[in-house]
Amino acid sequence: MADNHSFDVVSEINFVEMHNAVTQAQHELAVRYDFKGTRATIEYNKKDNSLLLHADHKGQLETVIQILKEKMAKRGVSVTALKRGKLEEATHDSVRETLTLHVGIEGDDAKKMVKQIKGLGLKVQSQIMDNKVRVTGKKIDELQSVIAYLKENGPGYPLQFENFS
Repeated sequence: MADNHSFDVVSEINFVEMHNAVTQAQHELAVRYDFKGTRATIEYNKKDNSLLLHADHKGQLETVIQILKEKMAKRGVSVTALKRGKLEEATHDSVRETLTLHVGIEGDDAKKMVKQIKGLGLKVQSQIMDNKVRVTGKKIDELQSVIAYLKENGPGYPLQFENFS
C-alpha cells in the first residue's frame, strides 16, 4: 500500500463531444423555421478553441447561444467552459460574438487554489504543475475533503479530478 496518495486538478473538455454539440447546433439553426433566411451561424475554430457566432440582432444571437448551450449540456460538455466575448457590430446590420473555450487552469487561479488548500488546515501538499494542480497527502479522507471544497469554491470554470491514487 502506498504511503502517499495524490490526485490532479485539471480543467479540460471533451473536444469530440464539443464538435458534436456544435454540429448539432448548426443543424438546428439550418432547419428551424424562425431561422430561415437569417444570418445565424456558428463557426468552430479548433486551433484556438473559439466559436464565432453571427446573427441578425442581439436577441437572435442570445437564442443561438442558448441552442449551443443546450446541445453542449446534452453531450456532457460543461457550459461553464464557455467564455463570452464582446458583442460586435458586423456588416449588413448584423452582430457577432466570439466565445472561447476554457482549457487548463490559469496561473492566478492555480495560486489561489494552492492558497485555499493550505488554508483548510489539512495535512496535504499542493503544487502547480503546468496547467494543473497536484495534491498529495497520507489520508484519502483529507484528499476527498479537498475535492469537496474545490467543487464548492473553485473557479468559475469546470474542474476535473484525475489520477486519484
